[in-house]
Amino acid sequence: MSFDLPGLQRAVEAHGEVCRVVVVETRGSAPREMGAAMLVWRGGQSGTIGGGRLEYDAAAMARSNLDRQILHSGKAFALGPALGQCCGGAVVLSFEIFSRDRLPGSFPHAHPVMAPGSRPEAVDRAIARGVDRPLHVSDWFIEPLAARRQPVWIYGAGHVGRALVDVLAPLPDFAITWVDTGPERFPDPVADGVTVLPAARPQLAMRHAAADAHHLIMTYSHEMDFALCHGALCQPFQSCGLIGSATKWARFQKRLADLGHSAAQISGITCPIGDPELGKHPQAIAVGVATRLLGGQMHEKPAYSLRKTFR
Repeated sequence: MSFDLPGLQRAVEAHGEVCRVVVVETRGSAPREMGAAMLVWRGGQSGTIGGGRLEYDAAAMARSNLDRQILHSGKAFALGPALGQCCGGAVVLSFEIFSRDRLPGSFPHAHPVMAPGSRPEAVDRAIARGVDRPLHVSDWFIEPLAARRQPVWIYGAGHVGRALVDVLAPLPDFAITWVDTGPERFPDPVADGVTVLPAARPQLAMRHAAADAHHLIMTYSHEMDFALCHGALCQPFQSCGLIGSATKWARFQKRLADLGHSAAQISGITCPIGDPELGKHPQAIAVGVATRLLGGQMHEKPAYSLRKTFR
């Protein structure tokens, strides 16, 4: 886990002052790992440090800190009967308040855990050696900047598109751009951190995707799906997946070949997406796609028959 600066910036812009709660130490069994964080503001929160009573009490403490303007504090929690949890371990949480004029200026970000004070030399030495993971040093916590998220472009805000966004949006690995033909196509509200892009011609919007983007095509129109497949083959991409049956894909392959795309190029598109063994329910498709994305397997062909259909 690392410091998600874009997520913090979005929360601060939307809600003003935000308290960031981060797990800085774990002992024994704990629901989340060191570096797991959540953001808390007066009217809500995002992210998770493990749920349950621990998270409830931590959120209450974060809001109290916001009200009392306590910029830094920390607390140890025993995950036992007194907290209504049975993990049996313990965690130490750090609480730090951020606002529009108080954001991290450099990384790795070092901050006191329990109380503010002068920065120990041990922290400077640790930073000088290089920090590629969270470190708890001399009651200070040091966090590297989170790596750039993988760009995922989802075309279509129907049942499967919505299920995909529901599954992928909470994960810290992906930066989602969601494309459809009009703003009325999207739910309200949209998950935090998801970029909504209404576009009358989604294939033109596709041109703005990074070369390492994953593209997932599932619009309400087969012709629109085809235009997106053609558009994807005209630019670099990390992976491209299409929802559809074997019949639909066979027709698309012939039409794409007629437009001059080689068989090798066309084989870069995966159809169908996900794992057909999980079933045709939108959430089942989303789980299959998420599994392949997390495993770095979206560019690989599914090890199952294309006779399975999703439409």
